[in-house]
Amino acid sequence: MLLSSLNLLSCRKFVKSVNLIRLYTLTALAYSNPTPIEEEGTFNAHHQNSLEEKRTFINHHFSESDTLKVVQLLNNFKDEPRLAFSFFNHLKGSGFCHDPFAYAAIVRIFCYWGWVKELDYILLEIIRKDTEFDFEIVNLFEALADGIEGESSNVLVQVSDALVKVYVIAGMFDEAKDFLFETKCSGFIPCILSVNFLMNKLILCGKVDLAIDTYRDLKSLGLSPNEYTYTIAVKGFCRKCSFDKALDVLQEMEEVGFTSNAFAYTTYIEGLCRNGRTDSGREVLRFCITQKIPIGVFAYTVVVRGFCNEMKLEDAESILHDMERQGFAPDMYIYSALISGYCTVRNLLKALHLLDEMVSKGIKPNCVILSSILQGLSQMGRASEVADEFNKLKEMGIPLDGACYNIAMDALCKLGKVEEAMTLLVEMEDKHMVPDIINYTTLINGYCLKGNMVNALRLFKAMKDGGHNPDIITYNVLASGLARNGLAEEVHNLLCYMETQGVKPNTVTHNLIIEGLCIGGKVDDAEAFLDNLEEKCLENYSAMVSGFCEANHLKEALGLFIRLAKQGFIVKKASCVKLLQSLCSEGRIEKAVSLLETMMVLNVNPSKIMYSIVIGALCQEREMKEAQRYLDMMVTRGMIPDLITYTIMINGYCKVNCLREAYHLLYDMKSRGIELDVITYTVLLDNWSKISLRNSNSGSYTIEGKENMMSPSELWGEMKDMDIKPDVKCYTVLIDKHCKTNNVQEAVSFFNEMIDRGIEPDTVTYTALLSGHCNTGDIEKAEVLIDEMSYKGIQLDSRAESLCQCILKARKVQFRKSETW
Repeated sequence: MLLSSLNLLSCRKFVKSVNLIRLYTLTALAYSNPTPIEEEGTFNAHHQNSLEEKRTFINHHFSESDTLKVVQLLNNFKDEPRLAFSFFNHLKGSGFCHDPFAYAAIVRIFCYWGWVKELDYILLEIIRKDTEFDFEIVNLFEALADGIEGESSNVLVQVSDALVKVYVIAGMFDEAKDFLFETKCSGFIPCILSVNFLMNKLILCGKVDLAIDTYRDLKSLGLSPNEYTYTIAVKGFCRKCSFDKALDVLQEMEEVGFTSNAFAYTTYIEGLCRNGRTDSGREVLRFCITQKIPIGVFAYTVVVRGFCNEMKLEDAESILHDMERQGFAPDMYIYSALISGYCTVRNLLKALHLLDEMVSKGIKPNCVILSSILQGLSQMGRASEVADEFNKLKEMGIPLDGACYNIAMDALCKLGKVEEAMTLLVEMEDKHMVPDIINYTTLINGYCLKGNMVNALRLFKAMKDGGHNPDIITYNVLASGLARNGLAEEVHNLLCYMETQGVKPNTVTHNLIIEGLCIGGKVDDAEAFLDNLEEKCLENYSAMVSGFCEANHLKEALGLFIRLAKQGFIVKKASCVKLLQSLCSEGRIEKAVSLLETMMVLNVNPSKIMYSIVIGALCQEREMKEAQRYLDMMVTRGMIPDLITYTIMINGYCKVNCLREAYHLLYDMKSRGIELDVITYTVLLDNWSKISLRNSNSGSYTIEGKENMMSPSELWGEMKDMDIKPDVKCYTVLIDKHCKTNNVQEAVSFFNEMIDRGIEPDTVTYTALLSGHCNTGDIEKAEVLIDEMSYKGIQLDSRAESLCQCILKARKVQFRKSETW
C-alpha cells in the first residue's frame, strides 16, 4: 500500500494532495453511522455500500499495523472534529483496534474544540475497558505527553481534570484519588477545581473519610486550597460530627488570608444544626453578625429549620425576628419550617397565624406549607375545619396541588360528604390536574364508610377505565368495605379478581377482611375465612381477636387469646389493647387483670397503655390499692406514667376521700417534670370542694393531711403562674363550689371573668349559677339567667327545669303576698 511506505514528513505533504484527501474522506464516509453521543445530523453522508463492502474498503486501506497512518489522518482532521470522530468510530466499528496514540489524537481534537461531552465518553470507554485494544489510562497520558510540541501540557491538564470527573461519575472514587496523587510523577499538577469536585462528590456519596484524606494530602501535590476547598472540608468534618476540626479549618482559612467567608461559616452552622446542635449554630450565627461577616438568609434558614426539627419552636421564631431586625426578609422556606413545626405539635392556631403573616408580606405559600396545615387539622380530627380552610385557600386564589385536594377529599369523606368530595375530583379534572390512585382510593374509601358499595364499585371501575391500575391499598380499602358491609361473597369474588390482575392479597388484606366481616355481623364467615387461609400467621389470629371484640364476642376473644397463650403465642399488642378495653368497658375487670397477669407470666411486657387501661378501670371501681400496685409496677418496669394516668389516679383517690395520696401523686408528677394541664387542676379543684362540702355536712371540718395540700386559691394561683388557661369546665367547677357554699357573689365574679375571656358558659354552668341564686332567694337574677339561656338557645337540663319550677312557685308566693298587702 502507498501510505505504508511514507514517513511522517512525506505523509503530511502527501495528504495535501487531492487524491489522499479524497481517500480519507471516503474512509470516513464508509462508516457513517453516528455514535450514541453524536448529535443528530452531525455527519450527513449517504453512502450506499453494504456493510460488507464497507468493511472490505476499510481493511483494504488500513491493516492493524497501520496505526501510524490512522494517527496522521486524525491529526489532519484537526479542523474537522465531526469528521474526525466519525472516522475514528467507524474504523473501530469495522474491527480496527485503535492504540493509545490514536486515542491521544482524537482526545487532542476534543480538547482543542472544547468538546467536553465527547472527551468524557472516550475516557469512560478507556477506564471501563470497553476498548478492544488492551491498554491502561496511563498509556494514554504517555501518548499525550509525546504529542505535538507546545500542546502537551495544556492538554494533559484538561484531560486529567476530565478524568477525575469521569472516575467520579463511574463511582471509581479510589481510582480518582490515586490518579490525582500520581500526576505529580508526570510532571504537572492537577487543577484545584478537580480536587474540589472529587471531595464534594465523595461527601455527597457518603465517603467522608476519603474526602478528608484527600484534603489532608493536598500539600503533597503542591496545591493550595481555595475558599471552596476549605468550605468542602468544613462540610466533611461536620458530617463526621468533628466540629472542633471544622473550626480548625475555619481558623486556617483566616490565617492564610481568606477572611470573613460567609459560605464557609454558613456550612459550619448548617453542620451544627443538622446534627442536633442548633443552640451552637445560633451562637455561631450571632458571632458572624457581630464580626460583620456577610451572612445570608440561608444561614438563618438552617438555624430556624434546626430548632424546628428539635421542636424548639419559640427559639425558631426568635431567629425569624432577629433576621428581620438585621434587615433580612424571611422567605418561604423559613415560614415553611415554622409552620410545619407548629403543625407537628398540633398548634394549628399558631400555624394559621404564620400563614396569614406570610401572605400579608406578599410571600406566596407553596403546596408543602398548605398540605402541612390541612394534614395537621386532619390528624387532630378537625375534618370540618379542613374543608373550611381548603375553601378559604381556594377563594384566596392560592394554587393547590393533588395532595391538598386529597386531604380535603378525605376530610369530606370522614364527614360523610362523599358527593362533595366527588365534586373536587371533577374540579381537579377541570383544572387539568390528573387525579391519581390516591385520590380515587380516598373517594372509594369514603363510599365504603357510608356503606354505599354500589358507588364504591362504580368508582373503582371508572378508575380502571381511566388508565389507573389499582394497587394493593385500593384493593384493601375495597375488600375492607365489602367485608364491613357483610358482603362475604363479594369479598371472595374480589380476591379472585385480584389474582387475575396479578395483585396478590397480603396479610393486611386478610386481616381487614377478618375484622370487617366481624364488624359486619358475619363472625362465622370471618372464622371460616381464617380457617381456609392456606398460610396463617399470628397477625391473622390477632385480627380475629380484634374482630371478636368488635362484635362483642368477648368470651370467644378471650378464649382464643388463652389458647394461643398456652401455645406460647401472644397476639399483637393492638389486639391486646382492644381486648382489655372491651373487658373493662363491660365491667369485667377481673378478666382484664387476669389478661395482664397472663402476659407478664409469659414474659411479655405489657405496654404503658395496657397498664393505663387497667388502672383506669380499677379507679372507676374505687379499687385504689390495686390501681396503685399496677402504677408502681409500671414505674418498676421503667415506664413513667403519663399525665392522663396520673390524673385518673388523682381523681380516683379524691373519690375515696384520700386527698393526701392524691397530692402525693401530684408532687410525684412535678418531680418527674410532667407538666400539669387544665384537666388535672380541674379534678383537684372539683374534688376539694366536694370533700369540703361532705365534711361540713357531716359536722367534720378537717381534712386528713391538709397541711401538705394546696388550697383551691393556691391551685388557682399556680394555674395562673403556669399560664394554664381555664376552660368552661374548670370555671363551672369553681362557680358550682362557691354557689354551694352560698358565696354567690364570688361565683358571679368567675362567671363574668369567663365571659370576658371569650369562654361561652354551657348548660351546666348556667344551672350551677341558677342554683346559687335560687338558694339565696335572688329570684330576679335567676329569671335573668333563664332569659339569657333562652336567648342563646341553651337547652335546660332536668335540674334547670326543676329550678325553673321552684322559681315559678316562688313568684306565685310573692304575687300572693303582694295581693295581701
